[in-house]
Amino acid sequence: MSKLLFILFFCLSFNVITAQKINVKYGVVEIYENFASKNVQPRNVGVWLPQHYSPKKKYAVLYMHDGQMLFDSTITFNQSEWGVDECLTQLIREGKIKNTIVVGIWNTKENRHQEYFPQKPYQSLSKDEKEKVGQSLEKIGMSKEFKPTSDNYLKFIVEELKPFIDNTYSTFQNKENTFIAGSSMGGLISMYAVCEYPDVFGGAACISTHWPGTFEVENNPIPESFYTYLKEKLPNPKSIKIYFDYGTVDLDALYPPLQAKVDEIMQSKGFTNENWITKKFEGENHSENAWKKRLHIPMEFLLKK
Repeated sequence: MSKLLFILFFCLSFNVITAQKINVKYGVVEIYENFASKNVQPRNVGVWLPQHYSPKKKYAVLYMHDGQMLFDSTITFNQSEWGVDECLTQLIREGKIKNTIVVGIWNTKENRHQEYFPQKPYQSLSKDEKEKVGQSLEKIGMSKEFKPTSDNYLKFIVEELKPFIDNTYSTFQNKENTFIAGSSMGGLISMYAVCEYPDVFGGAACISTHWPGTFEVENNPIPESFYTYLKEKLPNPKSIKIYFDYGTVDLDALYPPLQAKVDEIMQSKGFTNENWITKKFEGENHSENAWKKRLHIPMEFLLKK
């Protein structure tokens, strides 16, 4: 399919909202409503273009989860945002990072946990362990018949969304210029993405990574399944960058001992401060406001010129 026909096909599948529909301080965000997929249910996708975006230049691409939380606090459920446009604009102006566009993938409220939960580690659990997971999730109002669908979610990104982005915008298409990032469950799926598709993604920012998978730590088999998976599937450290962090308040208070075990695995696999960072943020909680304050750190690490 030619590039022109490819773009036309996708543009007929959903509406493009003008930039005035979303409030950003710098650049523009183009929203594709109900982006069609064979792998997941449709959802909005927002593409942030920096100031002075030009098809005459080539841009790195950062894919981010929970896309509705990234740019505009007036459309979020908690009136908070990551401030992605402010952060990247400043870093680009200062010459600290590559020219970059951001693809914000809206979550679907009813399927977020299933889509962001790494599927292969879950499948490695025993029947009894899966029942424990279901019972734990049932306590917070989710179905106890829990089944992750993250493999299909990543297929959507890699096989459907990325080709559209690369055909619509002026991008570098290689892994050295393709990154993925998210927080909480979004941190988990970002970690999973670089392990499942090490030839597609050159790095991941896993912010306040939700290693428990549920909301309990005692007798929880999930973290151990993640450790086993990482030992087997972590990419070659020479070809990837991975960033982890965590706060110490509220939900983030669960993470320090779990992240410490992940850090041991990272070291055992040959990761060094050239290709891996784990940072602790004392007194910070599990919120967009907390992540906004430190977003520049993983962005500079992944996107450094």
